[in-house]
Amino acid sequence: MSVVNTGGSPPLAGLRVLDLSELLPGPYATSLLADLGAEVIKVERPGGDNARAIVPDMVEALNRGKRSICIDLKTEASRAVLRQLAERSDVLVEGFRPGVTRRLGVDYDNLSRFNPRLIYASISGYGASGPQVLRPGHDLNYLSAAGVVGLTQRGGAPTHDVNIPVADIAGSMFAVVSILAALAQRERDGRGQFLDVAIADAVLHWTTPRLGPWLAARARGTAASAGLPRQPAYGVYPTADRRYLSIAAIEDPFFARLVAALGLTDLQGPALARHHDRVAHRARIDAAIAECLRTQPLAHWAALFDAQDIPCAPVNSLDDVLADPHFQARGMVSEGYGQPRLRFPVPLRDLPAASTKAPTIGEHTQAILAELGLPTDALTTATRSVI
Repeated sequence: MSVVNTGGSPPLAGLRVLDLSELLPGPYATSLLADLGAEVIKVERPGGDNARAIVPDMVEALNRGKRSICIDLKTEASRAVLRQLAERSDVLVEGFRPGVTRRLGVDYDNLSRFNPRLIYASISGYGASGPQVLRPGHDLNYLSAAGVVGLTQRGGAPTHDVNIPVADIAGSMFAVVSILAALAQRERDGRGQFLDVAIADAVLHWTTPRLGPWLAARARGTAASAGLPRQPAYGVYPTADRRYLSIAAIEDPFFARLVAALGLTDLQGPALARHHDRVAHRARIDAAIAECLRTQPLAHWAALFDAQDIPCAPVNSLDDVLADPHFQARGMVSEGYGQPRLRFPVPLRDLPAASTKAPTIGEHTQAILAELGLPTDALTTATRSVI
């Protein structure tokens, strides 16, 4: 993967984004906008983004390429500064519980009076409306509420085994998509808008590919207690060297090549040639594959399956991934400020080649105040107000 540099501007050059969010969903969304060339100003409270205390090792990855201003939104002086920033910005992203920004006087209704073109993305767990609007939550709660955990069962009980924050990232991605769509709308009508991004809604939408199969399984009486049926020849299998290989031989030609490569003659023939016939025999098929793969090391099977065009991949650690020749060739991994960085995964024309280190709390406060034409004491000229 190579980014073509024609000497032009990045895709989002000239776009200013205010990021009032903390932890993961908002900062990841705005980091993608920064990767695409937007100017992102991280607006931090005294003490900074809570991620700095809870998951400090995550801060660099999610906030590189941003600037930071530290303001206390509980003071009128700080709110006045934020209003001036919003007046000169294109997008604002916040992750407060619904109602907090209104109490602070920095909600969409207030700020859009100063900038009708402002696109205001509010990312919250369950959205700005509905019975659960004020329920607290984190990734696992949203996955559970949206039915995702219920789809993943083991031994008849739901399980949560994917060690990435799927719901949070779903919220991030829908925030970015919605912001870009709102920018396109603004090009036509000149108006900003409020974007109500509910993380639970976002990850619920990601269940779309499973909804039809679930309804069909429920009609057969097999969905409610056992989740969706697992696919035969689709799983992770141990090899002789105590490593693991994933196989995904779903389609009939892939399955035929797999059992032929493994010499599993009892799984060949017309009885299991078609996928819908294999589903009922999943346990037997998977047991036979697992027994076979335990006889040789991973490299043996990977080479054999690659030669036979069978879908497989080793179960890599992140250390393996960072050194993987494929991802290196794709340009996905680069070095920056003492740790590897993952680049924006689509090679758009004139993407920024690199980004600056994540800012310290309020690192750019004075510079940003100067850009607004404000004195250095602009944030301390009013007493704290009670909100």
